[in-house]
Amino acid sequence: MRLSLILTALSALSSLSVQAEKELPVIHKEDFSKDASAWKTTDDTKWKLTTVDGNQVYELLGVSRYRPPFRSPHSIALLKDKIVGSFVLTARIQTTQTSRGHRDLCFFFNYQDPAHFYYLHLGEKPDPNSSQIFIVNQAARKNLILTKEGIPWKNGQFHDLKIVRDIETGKIDVYFDDMEKPVKSAVDKTFTWGQVGIGSFDDKGYFDDIVLRGVEIKKGKPEGLHPEK
Repeated sequence: MRLSLILTALSALSSLSVQAEKELPVIHKEDFSKDASAWKTTDDTKWKLTTVDGNQVYELLGVSRYRPPFRSPHSIALLKDKIVGSFVLTARIQTTQTSRGHRDLCFFFNYQDPAHFYYLHLGEKPDPNSSQIFIVNQAARKNLILTKEGIPWKNGQFHDLKIVRDIETGKIDVYFDDMEKPVKSAVDKTFTWGQVGIGSFDDKGYFDDIVLRGVEIKKGKPEGLHPEK
């Protein structure tokens, strides 16, 4: 069955109201208590399991050696073998980078290959290349919004994150600590399926307690998804 038919069949389930978020099935739950085998990175030497306050987390140690085909983040860990349409992703995150304008952590979604995906840049201070929602579409990253709000990182503290993606409306909503009011929103329907991932452009941080709920596409890899290397 072609991907378009699969997505059409699922479209009735894809519109995400606030009430419907909790009703979406859990696709993957990750606390990194055992390992990180569910994730594929762009540079394994820059990721490790670390204990923080007695709890094991996935740590990004710095910028990866990976160089993407178009200007976009270097350090990426993709959730393997899970292709989703609409989804809700929650996580606990902490930057371990020294304070500076572009210090960030990033989240990737509707990732189809290294030249086709969206990513969220959680930059401390906003500008056209920081603290925005971006698309990479066979060209250097382009922001979908131009927000004037940066991310209020607190040193040594974990923060709560939620991303809500609705492929039917094209809506992308991002929540940071406050789960009632989004800090960033955009609308785009270019990509309606793909993998999700975590990482950074070129900084360091911790990731933990990731929960992915959504509409999973199980009919094999859609055409165009790059093979795992």
